Amino acid sequence: MRPLAKPPVRKLARDLGVDLGALTGSGAGGVITREDVTAAASGPAAAPAAPAPAPAAATAGEQRIPVKGVRRATAAAMVASAFTAPHVTEFLTVDVTRMTKLRSRVAARPEFAGVKVSPLLFVARALLLAARRHPMVNSSWDEAAQEIVVHGQVNLGIAAATPRGLVVPNVKDAGRLSLVELAGALTALTETARAGRTAPADMAGGTITITNVGVFGVDTGTPILNPGESAILAFGAVREMPWVHKGRIAVRQVTQLALSFDHRVIDGELGSRFLADVGALLSDPGLALTF
Repeated sequence: MRPLAKPPVRKLARDLGVDLGALTGSGAGGVITREDVTAAASGPAAAPAAPAPAPAAATAGEQRIPVKGVRRATAAAMVASAFTAPHVTEFLTVDVTRMTKLRSRVAARPEFAGVKVSPLLFVARALLLAARRHPMVNSSWDEAAQEIVVHGQVNLGIAAATPRGLVVPNVKDAGRLSLVELAGALTALTETARAGRTAPADMAGGTITITNVGVFGVDTGTPILNPGESAILAFGAVREMPWVHKGRIAVRQVTQLALSFDHRVIDGELGSRFLADVGALLSDPGLALTF
């Protein structure tokens, strides 16, 4: 029996070298979805990619790098996402001086000894609190069923650059974790990814993602959605900048946030409110008590 899958999904499977006949569809009526294909491409059961043709003779100084494995799967997934979900990106500049001071106090507490207390931890916490207030942000578009799936838990993806290429492992049900538990989970996740030991199961099932471009000294960007998700937040570098504070110009710690979202699921009002809440929590962490 011919596997149930739409033409774009079949093309994606061909591009990734995935045998549709070996998959069980998660869509309505057993339809194979893009997420099923990309998950299979990342796992050990994926069919091996066809050998690349012999490269043409390189000119002086030219280098040719075969694209396969994780890089090939990531490239195909990003193309599929960019040309399937209608992306909108919004930007917000935030004074995070209070957040950086809180970070120093938290890092000094005994329960955080041996755990990395990074700015990313507080961005993740702010996102999780904002997602609790705006649950529609933590959703997926089901093309086969023509439905929006609002997820019951937040599986928080963290985009990580590795020698094998970009991977996006996720912390399962991150919203239930305490701050110290979240710190430990993020540390373990990034260390495992950079060591090239991320399991396929850790990259499956993500619901919303953070990409920390600030670690590269970059201020902002227009991130592409991780396939199957409806929102991704880019966190830029934290810099000392002149800022109007209490009616005067002062040197403050400032960062930029960029939120890309699927406009089929998240309209401009919802995306704006969500991003504003994340920014407000980073600007004044005490607001967390009101969420």
